[in-house]
Amino acid sequence: MSIEELKQRIEGRQAEVGVIGLGYVGMPLVQAFHAAGFPVTGFDVDRAKVEALAAGRSYIDAVSTEQVREMVAGGRFRATDDFADLERMHAIIVCVPTPLTRTREPDLSYVQRTGEVIRDHLRAGQLVILESTTYPGTTDEVLIPILEGSGLCCGRDFYAAFSPEREDPGNRKFRTRTIPKLVGGVDAQSGELAASLYAQAIETVVRVSHARVAESAKILENMYRAVNIALVNELKMLLDRMGIDVWEVIDAAATKPFGFQPFYPGPGLGGHCIPIDPFYLTWKAREYDLSTRFIELAGEINTSMPNYVVQKVAEALNRRSRTLNGSRGLIVGVAYKKNTDDVRESPAFKIMDLLMERGSSLLFHDPHVVRLPQTRRYQMQVEGVDLHPEILAECDYSLIVTDHDGIDWERLVRGSQLVIDTRNATRDVREGREKIVKA
Repeated sequence: MSIEELKQRIEGRQAEVGVIGLGYVGMPLVQAFHAAGFPVTGFDVDRAKVEALAAGRSYIDAVSTEQVREMVAGGRFRATDDFADLERMHAIIVCVPTPLTRTREPDLSYVQRTGEVIRDHLRAGQLVILESTTYPGTTDEVLIPILEGSGLCCGRDFYAAFSPEREDPGNRKFRTRTIPKLVGGVDAQSGELAASLYAQAIETVVRVSHARVAESAKILENMYRAVNIALVNELKMLLDRMGIDVWEVIDAAATKPFGFQPFYPGPGLGGHCIPIDPFYLTWKAREYDLSTRFIELAGEINTSMPNYVVQKVAEALNRRSRTLNGSRGLIVGVAYKKNTDDVRESPAFKIMDLLMERGSSLLFHDPHVVRLPQTRRYQMQVEGVDLHPEILAECDYSLIVTDHDGIDWERLVRGSQLVIDTRNATRDVREGREKIVKA
């Protein structure tokens, strides 16, 4: 297929779009392209996800079961674990994880394996777009050499681009369609095709000169947040020793109408991007004989916050003549951010692991998470419970990790023996404030 034919199919919304990775990034993208009128095929190695979608069931909050049913019933969407169907696609979008190894180095194994699968089914005239967050240079240094192992040449036989995902789980104001889409091709033709594809489904497309610029922009977006969160996390620890409420300080500073943007401390960073991106860039910087000390320090501060929280729990118990060893705790909120079911890289798992290592038994409550899923690092057997008064009373402490809306914080404090609050969720609670410890 010629580039003119591919462009015509894209602009006519007749191009077959394949999305690899049907998680928190892939499924909203599937829904957006389907809503724009494209035939869409979702690919995933997880057979359970494929079967759920085929049955019209969603497994993430971002795309409802009703939306999945509508897509399946409409006949323009199907999910499969048969990657031979990639041969039928005109555009292939890759939305697979890019985690860190235990030594905090980039783990591109998912991208590499996906590239190998695409290579085995690649045909001339296809457009391949990587959305997975990674370091600058991944598209043309890692993905394209794998794809060219097919014997086809990028820019002549097939086309490639990078377009970073910008999903914000739980954000009701900005959805996939309304979040501006950055697009950078590895060459001019690839960039033009990718920008044209996204323009059919996304309201605003911002084309940049190269895939490396788009990769770098995504890193910068998340680095900006990581550094500022590290700043307020460090400030929190200092002000706590000085007896000053860091949340009140931030709110006071935020009254300035210029030159300040509020960021808030927490128990550690979660989600796929902010806890990971700083280490992707610092790893890449070594190739250029540079030490990104400022970025590395921010990453270290944020990574250390679960340890700080556990220490605050131990100190709070000690002041009440109790010990962490032998205690029972209730973890309130395990999602990495409020009002979502997204537990990717959630600090709750590290906190629970540390608490259990120190001899505390645990229960958890999260209105969005019924049971703890197995993650790449943790497989925990912790029971999920409702916030019944008898459960609160039998626990030595309640630890607020995620401040979901809809939780009755007054009731929580009233029924708990001790509350450790890492999110300032109890700021409006008046009765029982002597039980509350900020962490």
